[in-house]
Amino acid sequence: MSKGEYDFSRIEQDLKYLSGLNKKLFIQVQDRFFMPEDRNVPAYLMQDAIYKGGIVQQYDNPGENKPVGSGWVAQQWNPAVRQRFQSLLTALAGQFDGRVMGVNLPETAIDLDMKRNKTGFSCNKYFDATMENLGFARKAFKKSHVVQYVNFWPCEWNNDHKYMSRIFAFATSKRIGLGGPDIVPGREAQMKNAYPFFNKYKGKLDLVSMAVQEPTLTYTNPSTKKPFTRDEFSSFAKDYLGVNIIFWSTQSPWLKEKPAAVN
Repeated sequence: MSKGEYDFSRIEQDLKYLSGLNKKLFIQVQDRFFMPEDRNVPAYLMQDAIYKGGIVQQYDNPGENKPVGSGWVAQQWNPAVRQRFQSLLTALAGQFDGRVMGVNLPETAIDLDMKRNKTGFSCNKYFDATMENLGFARKAFKKSHVVQYVNFWPCEWNNDHKYMSRIFAFATSKRIGLGGPDIVPGREAQMKNAYPFFNKYKGKLDLVSMAVQEPTLTYTNPSTKKPFTRDEFSSFAKDYLGVNIIFWSTQSPWLKEKPAAVN
């Protein structure tokens, strides 16, 4: 697509289908991708000099016992790239605000090669850009929910840069929802980052929506040595994290179970 042109026909199809089932739709806006071949941004972002390549390689290790993969993330810390992302949000809001239940913005976690990165990245610039996009989305979508996925911040552990505490305070004050890409009950890394804040702000956020994705399903309960069950995911999400909505991976085994016969 050319700059300023958008094709939302697939969203319209999904919205029509779900409306017929009396279901609601969330739109998840992705600016990061987890496979080397996935560079799902407009070509001009990677070609025009002002965008400095538009995307940069990132590394990720999702799930348990998985090899480290690599993908790409948009350079939101580049004002020119960020402006295009905000233009997308404006277009989405113009067509779908009030028609969809909400929009999810991408998770906060990224993992860059800091030594080789020549894009002007800094952790503070990345945090500021994320917060700017979040505030912009809240103003653009006046009726639908706005949810920011927050799990980890580059350069931060255990809120030592106050990134985590600041985004939760901001979200509470601006009627913004928060969520995350993974529900993993009691996992240490998450318990040193976003999870305690979800617990602290339980009942105070506009909405909390979190996901159980394919990599999430690979984690095992250290007590049982077996994969987490649906009840274990749900109980931790509701009781500790204060989750209102769970987005289940289509690979979740319980979604494939046949419903019991009604006598």
